[in-house]
Amino acid sequence: MTCNKCGGKLERIVTDLPFKIENDSIVIIKQLPVLQCTNCDEYVIEDSVMEKVDEILDHIDKTAEVEILSYAV
Repeated sequence: MTCNKCGGKLERIVTDLPFKIENDSIVIIKQLPVLQCTNCDEYVIEDSVMEKVDEILDHIDKTAEVEILSYAV
């Protein structure tokens, strides 16, 4: 696969990413598999991974300011 931004090669990596849920709530998901460009560091989250992220985010404590969860649940 190639990067939509620069045309570079996308490489599978595992990383930690933040998701802003509400104005005052951020969830960090650790060990998230993404495709990252080796040239410009742009990343893509595949549809199947995003579906699981949506499931994880549906079950968070929305009153917490910051929550850290693992993708590999």
